[in-house]
Amino acid sequence: MTSESDRDRDESGRPRNSRPRDVLGRPLPPGSQGVPRISEDLKLAPDETLRYAQRLLDDGLAFHAHEVFEAAWKTGPAAERALWQALAQFAVGITHIQRGNPRGAAALLRRASDRIDEVPRPLPYGIDGDGLIESAQTIAADLDAGADITPSRLRPRLLTEA
Repeated sequence: MTSESDRDRDESGRPRNSRPRDVLGRPLPPGSQGVPRISEDLKLAPDETLRYAQRLLDDGLAFHAHEVFEAAWKTGPAAERALWQALAQFAVGITHIQRGNPRGAAALLRRASDRIDEVPRPLPYGIDGDGLIESAQTIAADLDAGADITPSRLRPRLLTEA
């Protein structure tokens, strides 16, 4: 059993998990070869964050998109924290679909939808809040009904079309 003092920690003493992970973000046994991780201290401009996360979603790497959004909420302004957290939850919901957990996915997608809906409009940076809410709610309802979700539905458009 790992004691509290044996945990991997960052410079400020906060716990972090440096275990290798598979392509869907599941922890692998220590010493395994995992896929590259997104740095916890990644700091990008909001438009770069959105472009990077969109590429990851388009490549079927929703867990990695979640990590990009998580970095944005941890390093960005406090006023935007709820937005980035909602986007991270949306990506985690997709990750749960990819991992075969429809019940957990539906719950996370609904939570993400509710949180996006709470962010004052218009959303910054061209984020398509209404489209993301509709996508999350529709996928969650389809999961509840036992429908298969095609991979194309797991690649939501983050930005409104120009």
